[in-house]
Amino acid sequence: MISLQALRERARALKIELIALALAARHPQTPWYAKLVVAGCVAYALTPVDFIPDAIPVIGVVDDLIFIPLAVALAVRFIPAPVLADCRARSQEIEARTPKLSRTAWALIAFAWASLVVLLAYWAI
Repeated sequence: MISLQALRERARALKIELIALALAARHPQTPWYAKLVVAGCVAYALTPVDFIPDAIPVIGVVDDLIFIPLAVALAVRFIPAPVLADCRARSQEIEARTPKLSRTAWALIAFAWASLVVLLAYWAI
């Protein structure tokens, strides 16, 4: 079984890789077809259109867990190695400068979302 710490580390690595891909997409030495793959990966990750809708329990989320890492791996293959190495180094610097949210901030965000859901449910009834 995978530990919570291992999941956090994988999520951090994926975040750094996605920042590197975003930087590589803007790099002048990145070929146009690599930029197209990166744009498709980002579009699939951010748009609500999926191969399997997220409304279907478990299976709807599993397609994102499969397709997005595959798209990232494909995009990485098309980007030249020196460009990718430079972008990865820059993305680690960016990630290190990014402020972390405290537990209090996360609790306030969760409270705000829960309040919104309750208000919408109250309004619907």
